[in-house]
Amino acid sequence: MGAKRDPAELKIEAARVALGHVEPGMQLGLGTGSTAEAFVRLLGERVAEGLSVIGVPTSERTADLARSLHIPLTTLDDHPRLDLTIDGADELDDELRLIKGGGGALLREKIVATASERMIVVADASKRVKSLGAFPLPVEVVPFGLGATMRAIESVAGRLGLDGPLSVRQAADGRAFLTDGGHLIVDAAFGRIPDPEALSDSLLHIPGVVEHGLFIGIASAALIADADGVIHLASA
Repeated sequence: MGAKRDPAELKIEAARVALGHVEPGMQLGLGTGSTAEAFVRLLGERVAEGLSVIGVPTSERTADLARSLHIPLTTLDDHPRLDLTIDGADELDDELRLIKGGGGALLREKIVATASERMIVVADASKRVKSLGAFPLPVEVVPFGLGATMRAIESVAGRLGLDGPLSVRQAADGRAFLTDGGHLIVDAAFGRIPDPEALSDSLLHIPGVVEHGLFIGIASAALIADADGVIHLASA
């Protein structure tokens, strides 16, 4: 067994392997979060060397980083179908079901990913789990009727045998965190989620819920870096 490696190094290793899937002329979805940022930085190096691609960022933070690296950007209005999205995950299981949204960009991430022919997830081995739910599930909600929406989330969860505290995400300044779309994030600490598909469908029937962080049937592959190298998982 190799020596324990820095998670930051593992993220870069997975991102570097993901970069090998990028071909000249591609239209790319650019994810949000520390692993996705590692990929964007590597992509910027390739662009500086002459690689011709165009990207759709999933957050203002990613857009700012891409611009600083002179990566050409576009929008889904101008390019509604993308070749490939590279993004991270807060959790993933062996069926390539994901929890995303730790960075607060889950809505745009899901829009971009589903507009892509393929989505490749890059992660270090700590994100791979047998069952989703140790990472609190982010649920993006509109501010209006917040209390009623949270009660509806609790009710839906209870019918599925899930229980755990809900909290409105706070920004560093102590105020409520707002997404790029002006919404709130409710983090649901349900613990193990035995049936992610049922929870996904139920949450989307709540009027105040905009989107949630369960990504099911979206990722086509995952590149997971551990001390022994990069493991490739493909969808069935």
